[in-house]
Amino acid sequence: MDQAKDKGAVEGLFLHRGILLSKSFTTPEYIDSLEHFPVRDSDVYLFTYPKSGTIWMEQILSLIYYEGYLNKTETTETINRVPGLENNVRKVNFEQRPSPRLFGSHLPYYLTPRGLKEKKAKVIYVIRNPKDNLVSYYHFECMLNQLAEEPIEKLEEFFENYLAGKVHSSSWFDHVKGWYTHKDEYNILFLQYEDMVKDLRGAVLKICNFVGKSLSDETVDAIVERASFKNMKTDPLANCEDLGEDLLHSPKKMTFLRKGTIGDWKNFLTVAQSERFDKVFQEKMKDLPIKFIWDINENI
Repeated sequence: MDQAKDKGAVEGLFLHRGILLSKSFTTPEYIDSLEHFPVRDSDVYLFTYPKSGTIWMEQILSLIYYEGYLNKTETTETINRVPGLENNVRKVNFEQRPSPRLFGSHLPYYLTPRGLKEKKAKVIYVIRNPKDNLVSYYHFECMLNQLAEEPIEKLEEFFENYLAGKVHSSSWFDHVKGWYTHKDEYNILFLQYEDMVKDLRGAVLKICNFVGKSLSDETVDAIVERASFKNMKTDPLANCEDLGEDLLHSPKKMTFLRKGTIGDWKNFLTVAQSERFDKVFQEKMKDLPIKFIWDINENI
């Protein structure tokens, strides 16, 4: 086991049961304890691979459950409404939290609480096309490392690490495939990031239907407006920009939201990189009946 950990070691991360996790926010012991986490029937769990629309989806869930913040929660950070299950940055007391509780997580299916399969809790999993995911993740890593510039050599390095699963949460391919092939074990809704970009209102209605929330048209309209990329990018409570103090150990603000579009990978990956990525994608995901949207102009 020690050799496996050393072999998979990446700066700032530790390898545990096949997944790379942050040393700053969790421990192997805590991850193992989540198997017996007391799940409630009314809980809602959001699972994503990093940079797949996590903050965006947490904001949408917050707005749905707090009905557009009509109950005067406008001054509450989204991260406090939807705390991280394994990365509880704000040290929220989960047991004392009133129902319904909302959680966000990057965990693979096999490290989730056993109660998710035994209770009526709802699970939402958001998938993003991996080329855009890679580029978004790359920019986020540059921000974490406080790089003033994003040199092409760093993108080449990150490209290799991404394909090899040597990043936080390890392999995108394993994460997505694992959740999809075990979907029948959960009360789960799969959403694609690209569908949300193309039809946010439709996605909000689909989520409302899944979690059993009946909202007025006016409230849905308000949620769609507040959850628009333009509004979220300028909203520090939704954008979690104050997390810079936690992640960087400095007062630097962070912009978790960058472009929020589809097909930005074309501006960064070379033809050779794109073709190599396609080959890996076909090898690893050939059995998954998921149609990905790779360009903003592509028809659904």
